Amino acid sequence: MHYHLVTLFPEWFDSPLSSGLMEKAREAGIVEFSFANPRDKSTDRHHSVDDRPYGGGPGMVLMLEPLVSTLRALPPCNGTKGRLIALTPAGRPFTQKLARELAQEENLTLICGRYEGFDARLFDLLPVEPVCVGEAVLNGGEAAALAVIEATARLQPGFMGKDESGDEESFSNGLLEYPQYTRPEEFEGLRVPEVLQGGNHALIAAWRREQSVLATAKHRPDMLEHAVLTHHDRQILRQSPRFRPAKNLFVALLHHPVRLKARKTGTTSLTNLDIHDIARISRTYGISGFFVVTPLKDQLRLLATLLSHWTEGPGLSFNPDRAEALRLVRPEESLESAIATLTTDRGLPPFVVGTSAQPVLDKKHRERRPATTFDEVRLRLADRPVLLLLGTGHGIAPEVLEQCDAILPPLRWMDEYNHLPVRAAAAILLDRLLGDRG
Repeated sequence: MHYHLVTLFPEWFDSPLSSGLMEKAREAGIVEFSFANPRDKSTDRHHSVDDRPYGGGPGMVLMLEPLVSTLRALPPCNGTKGRLIALTPAGRPFTQKLARELAQEENLTLICGRYEGFDARLFDLLPVEPVCVGEAVLNGGEAAALAVIEATARLQPGFMGKDESGDEESFSNGLLEYPQYTRPEEFEGLRVPEVLQGGNHALIAAWRREQSVLATAKHRPDMLEHAVLTHHDRQILRQSPRFRPAKNLFVALLHHPVRLKARKTGTTSLTNLDIHDIARISRTYGISGFFVVTPLKDQLRLLATLLSHWTEGPGLSFNPDRAEALRLVRPEESLESAIATLTTDRGLPPFVVGTSAQPVLDKKHRERRPATTFDEVRLRLADRPVLLLLGTGHGIAPEVLEQCDAILPPLRWMDEYNHLPVRAAAAILLDRLLGDRG
């Protein structure tokens, strides 16, 4: 495999490409490298390669002329220059899947960014693919290019010595790697697991799979959403200890004050389906309480009758699962009383999160306050109670949204039609906040 490296600092690669397995692979002809420096194509007397950005701002931007001239002048290898990869934070994530894909190329051109990055017209002029190796900020693309080289070169036949070892590492199967051990058998009181010393390869493989799944859940739980998990894998995860952020989450379904037709604020009636379904959703996601808020005495009596039927009366024996869900329901006369109850129960006031199908705008149609993110709310769940507000009618009244600590963005905000029933919105919101692991 031949790598073309386009960089302002070719000397940066001297040591890493001349060490260990990479040096042996070069000597064996498994990998080859050539370098091109855009500064050599600069036409002014200072050999400039960067200039100030249009529109102002800090830093400098790589100039197009020397970079494009360098890329067009690259000599083809076996009739092709291969794919052009620009290492930039504004690119496609570099994953093991992409590494396998790039490893199939005979030639690969890696363009190392510097300063504030590339002139955007580069991607219009040439078939350059932006790729990002991570979210940390680097001085330049050389370290990122080296990561791409390491990940793709080790997949070349003969590079690792044992072909299987290149496909058993972390990320190769969508999970982190299992723990590894070597001699001595015991060190400072810590022993190698017995299963690894028994010689039973089936048991060892099962142990490694289990440890891989658990390590991923602990250190990179986001990867589980994309990993192919077996039923046994899910059983392991279900039985393993884990932090349950849902224990700090509560839902309040507001029937007052809410928006009615013609932009009026008022009160809506309870809906049997809303109570049942949101209770079931709440129990499924393991949240700690579901407040139903209405100031109307007759509605509170109706709610008490419904709950009594299902949690104490005939409904309990008819459908125990429904009774378990409806035990989460806590009637309240107002949002203020719900907050006070929650504050007393948990010892500190909740972080109140509003929801709305529309952005909160002022009279000039400017966003009054930016929406928070689901990540921010998840962080709040780590150390304090969070009360998620849902509105009936046409949504939560503006005066309530004004008092919220944060407001989540509307669901399906990229499309014009946005009229979900409140129980469907409840399910979507809880799933985005908690997922399968909450």
